[in-house]
Amino acid sequence: MQIRKAVVSGSFYPNDEKEINKYIEHFNQSFSIDEDSSLKKITPRAIISPHAGYVYSGFTANLAFNLSSRKHNFKRVIVIGPSHKVYLQGASIALYEEYETPLGNIKIDLEYSKRLKKKYDFLVFDEELHYEHSTETQAPFVKKYFNDLEIIEIVYGKLDYKLLSNLINELLEDKDNFIVISTDLSHFYTLDEAKKLDNICLNAIIKKDLELFDKGCEACGMTGVKAMISSCLRNNLTTKMLHYCTSYDRSKDDSNVVGYTSILIGM
Repeated sequence: MQIRKAVVSGSFYPNDEKEINKYIEHFNQSFSIDEDSSLKKITPRAIISPHAGYVYSGFTANLAFNLSSRKHNFKRVIVIGPSHKVYLQGASIALYEEYETPLGNIKIDLEYSKRLKKKYDFLVFDEELHYEHSTETQAPFVKKYFNDLEIIEIVYGKLDYKLLSNLINELLEDKDNFIVISTDLSHFYTLDEAKKLDNICLNAIIKKDLELFDKGCEACGMTGVKAMISSCLRNNLTTKMLHYCTSYDRSKDDSNVVGYTSILIGM
């Protein structure tokens, strides 16, 4: 059996099931959905989720997965994230049978993945692209909150966001699909500078303003986020910010900050 091996467990997140569950239990004790009735009105179709180490952005990511899972009736989760180490023109879709996580393996929808690869010229399968943390950090949350679902992993390199948006539009046509767009925000600025740059990103997402992204947003997953927002405009989906934080909240170092957010997207 071909398995997409976990490559950043033990670094970005624990490689032990009990430790991951401890993290998630702690995260879930820190919020209540009842405080915001507007969230209850959204039928989730996608989220934007960060991909740093759980100690920094785990609460933010967990919030999006937790809230989305409360109304789910999906069959598969499609996780889309940027490549950080390997250059590629286009994107790679994982053609394995299972996806390894410390919480147990997730079945990959291999036939669906093959159909997408055949239809979209920018999709290939390059195994090296799937040694990638931006997508893998989402997998334990997928297993925790969508245990009975199958997964699809897409890692992109240099790619026109409009091409990726065309793919997302097709995914959204199928009500069985739930989409995870992986991104962090600004990287390695002072806290004040990071907040200014991240505010541009957040406003662009909330207002669904594609031009605003190009006025200072420095999200590493910019292609995926712009593609998702373009698809939001086409499909009349709403965006709701769930949480924003920076690495300063954990490290207390305000000189070298990374920003994180989670966004709920739905109808």
